[in-house]
Amino acid sequence: MSSSNPTAPNRRGLLLAGLAAVVAIAGGGLWYAHASANAQPAGHTANDGSDVGIMMGLADTAYQQKHLLAPVGSNVYEFYFSVLQLDPNNAVAQQRMHEMFKPACDVVENTINAGDLDEAQRELSLLRMYDPHNYKLALLGGVLDAQRVIERRQHEAEAARIQAQQASGG
Repeated sequence: MSSSNPTAPNRRGLLLAGLAAVVAIAGGGLWYAHASANAQPAGHTANDGSDVGIMMGLADTAYQQKHLLAPVGSNVYEFYFSVLQLDPNNAVAQQRMHEMFKPACDVVENTINAGDLDEAQRELSLLRMYDPHNYKLALLGGVLDAQRVIERRQHEAEAARIQAQQASGG
């Protein structure tokens, strides 16, 4: 009598079929992940002819030119706010504003450091429209207020120096 096991080929076939199923499922999952990552969000796209599309195109141009918060009326945040007024659920505008938040905070900080306090106030107000309770904006607001105090004291000291000079006849 032969001692061969007739179930061995069946087990091998079952193992190969199971392995093929796992590979197919994994491949499908990878394809789905790739397709989802490359999918364009539904809705308007830049320059599609609609009002939202036009605003998205202007925002894209402003972004390429690094106009995050300035000049007034022609910057990324103002264009995306306009998009959100027309289409409050526009995911692209919301995502891009989120992505640009930290660089925009850096712009405000640089504007404060350059001494252009009124412009810094305007820029900070734009960012507060986006996220009114953000701690970074609270910190920047405190820095701006401190700079205004320093500027006021410098002006007061200059005024006192001029008065003293005029009083002494010089």
